[in-house]
Amino acid sequence: MTDPIVRRRLITGIAVVAVMVGGYFLLQNRDASSKAGKKAGRPAPVFVDKVSQRSIPLRVAAIGTVQARATVTVRSRVDGQLMAAPFGQGEIVKKGDILFRIDPLPFEARLRQAQANLSRDKAMLAKSLSDLRRYQDLSNKGFSSQQKYEEAKASVGALEATIHANEAAVQMARLDLGYTSIHAPIDGRAGASLVDPGNLVKANETPLVVLNEVRPIYVTFSVPEQNLVQIRARFAQGPLGVQATIPGDTAPPAEGKLDFINNAVDPQTGTIMLRSTFANADDRLIPGQFVNVSVTLSTLHDATVVPARTVQTGQRGSYVFVVKPNKTVEQRPVTVGATVDDFTVVTDGLNVGETIVTEGQLRLYPGARVEPKQEADVKAPASGDPAKKKKQAPDGKPAKDEAKGTS
Repeated sequence: MTDPIVRRRLITGIAVVAVMVGGYFLLQNRDASSKAGKKAGRPAPVFVDKVSQRSIPLRVAAIGTVQARATVTVRSRVDGQLMAAPFGQGEIVKKGDILFRIDPLPFEARLRQAQANLSRDKAMLAKSLSDLRRYQDLSNKGFSSQQKYEEAKASVGALEATIHANEAAVQMARLDLGYTSIHAPIDGRAGASLVDPGNLVKANETPLVVLNEVRPIYVTFSVPEQNLVQIRARFAQGPLGVQATIPGDTAPPAEGKLDFINNAVDPQTGTIMLRSTFANADDRLIPGQFVNVSVTLSTLHDATVVPARTVQTGQRGSYVFVVKPNKTVEQRPVTVGATVDDFTVVTDGLNVGETIVTEGQLRLYPGARVEPKQEADVKAPASGDPAKKKKQAPDGKPAKDEAKGTS
């Protein structure tokens, strides 16, 4: 009889424990459900804005490369010793400015030698002309042979040819002397000097400095071939504006004009190369630099737009949360167009003036209650220690200290 009694007591104990555990979990679930219910009934703080209407420029964006309008590697046209480099390295030089000087003494000596040879031959020509006239008179009177006259005439012709050669030699010597002063062939920015004074340079071989013409300057970029029809049509109507933005530069974009469309599409990439010209008066654009380029093809006037972060993407496409007058939200599907400057064009689904949620969409669902707050109304304190500024939640109420917890 002992075994059945022990068995009943054991079964009874297990049943009591099971009832106690079940009751405990039931109370926990009810408490959690109560808290969840209270939390669900609390309005969700969100930022809102109005659907607006504005003009939106339609642009084609690309990555561009800055190129010098002209690049010249300056070399000497004569052999000699480099004496001076009187230009500012890295500075703008004007066409005709002296960049280098080569020792002129050997070339001055050659010029004087060529001039002396010319003077000697001119003197000999004067004597030969006198002899020619004398032999001509004697030959006419029969006192001299015709051969003497012919010899005098040939001597005059030879000296005249020699004088022409000497005049060319003088001109060449004068040119070589002028080449000892090396001038800038274009306006541009000079690079570093590649040869120091004192070194010997060889004609047409030794590079001295590289000049880049940077005012104006080119920016080349490639766009997909599907944009070519629009670009060519717009280019045919008149100057097509191009903007170039330097990464990390907070200044306004540089303004230029499209001036060249390549004559072939690259079959490997499906793109076509374009070139634009920028005045670059402030020297912001540097050859070899990468810039963000945008070409404005047209302007979409009176477009219905919303902030780009307003549009959400779901399984059925794009949608936005619209705030109703009773402060509940409606999940409304929309048809979107281009996104320009953080604004998205909405072609269907919204009306101008409607209130939409711009931030806080993760906590929303159709029919959810919200506490809307305009972003422009949330302003930082004008003064005071930044470390002591009170945090502000999207609903406009001061956030509680994290160390104390929340209720």
